[in-house]
Amino acid sequence: MRHTNRETSTTTLTRLIKALDAKQPVTITYLKEEKDQAGKRTGQLVETVRTIELYDITVSSAGDILLKAMDRETGESRSFRLDRIEAYTVHRSAYVVARPAADEPKARPARGLATVTVLYPVDLPITARIDLLADALAA
Repeated sequence: MRHTNRETSTTTLTRLIKALDAKQPVTITYLKEEKDQAGKRTGQLVETVRTIELYDITVSSAGDILLKAMDRETGESRSFRLDRIEAYTVHRSAYVVARPAADEPKARPARGLATVTVLYPVDLPITARIDLLADALAA
């Protein structure tokens, strides 16, 4: 298990991009914002452990790096902020949950998010892909 407080966010992101490329699931220890019974955010963070299958990495309009993934427990698509991941383990097994299609229309439009789609040529090494992502994040 790798603890994110012991490595830079670039290192964490690099390892997660490699897991995405290799289609390897990742178990994360994540700080989830708690909600009350009415569904309003309370501002308190609760630690959860989830096994996810990454399918996209985007940046919000606030500048947060978002990992879009399928949750193995629920089979649903979820977004996780990189800065809220406390620890992670990359598994050597393969993906088992079906992912949403890239051209599938969304049920409702996202509000307040700026999506950055980075397409990688297949023959580029991972270091070149990371450079492309860093350039996209800087823009």
